[in-house]
Amino acid sequence: MSQPRAGHPYHMHDAIYAQPGALRLVTRGQDAVLDAAVARLKAAPSVLIAGIGSSWYVALVAEWLLAQSAGLGHRVRAIPAYDLAAYGPAPGADTTVVLVSHSGTNRFVRDALAQAKAGGATTIAITGKNRDGLDAADHVLRTVDPELSSTHTVSYTTAIALALHLTSRLGDDAGFAHELGEVPDYVATLLGQESWDDLADRYGNRKRLWLVGAGPNAATAAEAALKLQEAAYANAIAADAEQFLHGAWAACEPDDLVVVIAPAGPSRDRVLMAARTARELGAAVVALGAEDDRDLAAAATETIALPAVPEPMSPILAVIPLQLFAYHVALTRGANPDTMRTHVPAYGRARSAMTF
Repeated sequence: MSQPRAGHPYHMHDAIYAQPGALRLVTRGQDAVLDAAVARLKAAPSVLIAGIGSSWYVALVAEWLLAQSAGLGHRVRAIPAYDLAAYGPAPGADTTVVLVSHSGTNRFVRDALAQAKAGGATTIAITGKNRDGLDAADHVLRTVDPELSSTHTVSYTTAIALALHLTSRLGDDAGFAHELGEVPDYVATLLGQESWDDLADRYGNRKRLWLVGAGPNAATAAEAALKLQEAAYANAIAADAEQFLHGAWAACEPDDLVVVIAPAGPSRDRVLMAARTARELGAAVVALGAEDDRDLAAAATETIALPAVPEPMSPILAVIPLQLFAYHVALTRGANPDTMRTHVPAYGRARSAMTF
């Protein structure tokens, strides 16, 4: 990573605002690799998708996309890369393994790749440009150049975009492909939609920040909580809507903030119930959903309108406001969002002692 900046705009800010362009270019020069990967996925009796950290949340979204939208159903399973490497069993020749890693340097991801190759599995990597850690995969899809911030944003959305392009080609759906082509413009619109510093000033210092989603956006909630932890060092908790409603709500208090992700789709009603529950408990509720969703607006303290897209594409659009919120909460709290707190001696020592 380059030397950290001393103030706004930090590198995380630049990466967030680079996303429309990166999303437009992510498939450039990769048509042959995408087609080859699609052919293997279509024929595979079993598909495993593995990652760690933000890449694990990409894997969860990709599992949902390939199972639900691409029609692979129960043939697809997401598994943490550590579990795949440490516990096995090693995938065999009837399995296609998709490995997601921004850097390609994590040893458990690389071990999982080596085991899959040794077992005769077909391997697909989704990783960054100018990274060679996963070059041994049979098919390598590239996202973006390495980010200068430790809090990854554009790496995450471009990896999901590649999963969406795989889904589009598997389904051979012209309408889906057209909508996917509009996503970068929707992202550009979102980047200028709200006064993010005001939102962070109002809610960034709440005792706890809850992120609640469902369906493909359960992973979005988890990724948003991670961004708040990494960038702003916040007490952020992610919960699937059903898990929130089946017990976690009892820990919610009036001085908390609950952010709910409720775009149109089957998961919307359960997330709406979570919003109503949080509001009844006295917590502030920020809701992300359709502009014309009156019931959601009534349950929220305030709303952020998401563009009307098919639910499979919503994880990219829903995460954009949450990245911006995390960034501006970091500014509100006087945190450096680029360093993952390693500029503080105790945290730097703790990070240096970790192995990956």
